[in-house]
Amino acid sequence: MSQAFAAVKAGEESLLCRSYSRYPVAVVRGKGARLWDVDGKEYVDLLAGIAVTTLGHCNDEVNAALAAQAEKLWHVSNLFYQEEQLELARLLLSTSHHNKAFFCNSGAEANEACIKLARRYMRKIRQRDAYEIITLNGCFHGRTLGALAATGRENLSDGFTPLPEGFRQVPANDLDAMSAAITPATAAVLVEVVQGEGGIVPLSGDYLRQLEALCRQRGVLFMCDEVQAGLGRTGTFWAFQNHGLTPDAISVAKALANGLPMGAMLATDEVAAGFEAGSHATTFGGGALVSGVATRVVEILLRDRLTERAAQLGAHMKHTLADMQERLPGKIVEVRGMGLMLGIELAVDGKAVWDELLHRGYICNLSHGTTLRLLPPLNIDQADLDGFLTTLEDILRNFTA
Repeated sequence: MSQAFAAVKAGEESLLCRSYSRYPVAVVRGKGARLWDVDGKEYVDLLAGIAVTTLGHCNDEVNAALAAQAEKLWHVSNLFYQEEQLELARLLLSTSHHNKAFFCNSGAEANEACIKLARRYMRKIRQRDAYEIITLNGCFHGRTLGALAATGRENLSDGFTPLPEGFRQVPANDLDAMSAAITPATAAVLVEVVQGEGGIVPLSGDYLRQLEALCRQRGVLFMCDEVQAGLGRTGTFWAFQNHGLTPDAISVAKALANGLPMGAMLATDEVAAGFEAGSHATTFGGGALVSGVATRVVEILLRDRLTERAAQLGAHMKHTLADMQERLPGKIVEVRGMGLMLGIELAVDGKAVWDELLHRGYICNLSHGTTLRLLPPLNIDQADLDGFLTTLEDILRNFTA
């Protein structure tokens, strides 16, 4: 441990709440798919701030949009009409079948908006006392109390109970379990097309289509959490579009403003009628500064066809990893994911492999102690991905328990 890193670490232990398990890296600078630490070591960033800096760190065009908007208008609250919100809403809604947007600050807030909208729509529009939200085992929808209740993981709720009522979880890819769980009190089903925090676990397309049909049949809203998988990451602009789904509402965040705190909920006209003036609000959500930046991010994603690029690079990586799995029996259990949202489940000590990757200058995430989670910038050079694959194979080939 260098003196520079030790000083940063000591400062954190003195000044910040201990709610994070940090990686042993103190980052001071980033550019593109590269990060540099306090000691000057360079890393290839395959995590992108957990699917956030989707256009890379300090993107020149995004920086220019930020600087221009900073000279024009930052924040006036949602008491005022703002052109920046309208421009972003038009652009986002053009990528989907939805008609209305609500802007907020994070993925958890976007999911809270979905939850509140579902309940209010059922009571005010449908005139039904339906309030329950059903989610799937292995999901993750955020850390606020409502989103935590939707997530339903005991390890995350330890010490925070009792959680809000009106949530239940059922096994994923089990239509019979879902059918049994839906009652007259059910307002909505909320699912991730690809469970990100769960270890990059894509749900079956057949299951999702049947699930949406079941929701329509039973008069229940069908909602998708696109916080991690949306905005081009899975090879379609929204993950639900991989399977021809038409959710009533979706939650959006992470990559939307390439690192500034920004979230959104998109909904159909029919369901958005559940909100009216004063029913839901946020002070900071969709402020001029973040909306101006988010608009530029979405424009670049569309202009540079990064969705298609994610599909191509993801297919290349999955093919290479499948070959690696054959060459190295007993090292890789499974490769999962879509586009540039990939999980490599290891049959060996995941922490040891992750440590060695970090030592060799590659940053990724380790989920559940076994799965390397890759969420690189969508404009990353293929050479950086190939360098990671070569390094991983070398580590696994020489790995001894």
